[in-house]
Amino acid sequence: MVDPNFRRTVVFVIDHREEGTLGVVLNRPSDVAVHDVLPNWGGHVAEPQAVFVGGPVEKKTALCLAALRTGETAASVPGVIAVRGPVALVDLDTDPEALVPKVRGVRVFAGYAGWDSGQLAGEIERDDWVIVPALPSDILASPDGDLWSQVLRRQGIPLALLATHPGDLQRN
Repeated sequence: MVDPNFRRTVVFVIDHREEGTLGVVLNRPSDVAVHDVLPNWGGHVAEPQAVFVGGPVEKKTALCLAALRTGETAASVPGVIAVRGPVALVDLDTDPEALVPKVRGVRVFAGYAGWDSGQLAGEIERDDWVIVPALPSDILASPDGDLWSQVLRRQGIPLALLATHPGDLQRN
């Protein structure tokens, strides 16, 4: 992917329908502290407690994902909407004090990645994307690690080999 918005990114797909697809980039932290824009949530988000850049669309829109604790379901936790497995979308108007005991962690994203009907399918057909299953821990992964490489490595050969691809081919 040569588009700088998506180069070496891990995108978690939140919703995929015939009308289009919505996801967030998981591995692009910003320099903005969550506390600066959402004071009620600042102390409750996963380290580094920064807003992550979810994508190039609607950068002033905040989305929040949570990884629910074992035994919790989105149906039993007020203020969340099920996404997949223990991953849920959080209503940021919810009281974080009530939610935090039921989650392993939450992360806030500014903006999102969005595709119109058929657009993502075309990009996948051109091999612009590698589609692999996500783990709930991916949404809370530390930006200190290279999530892109970690996700590829756990896929096994041949995809794991892509994890060694240098970011700059001239440094190869």
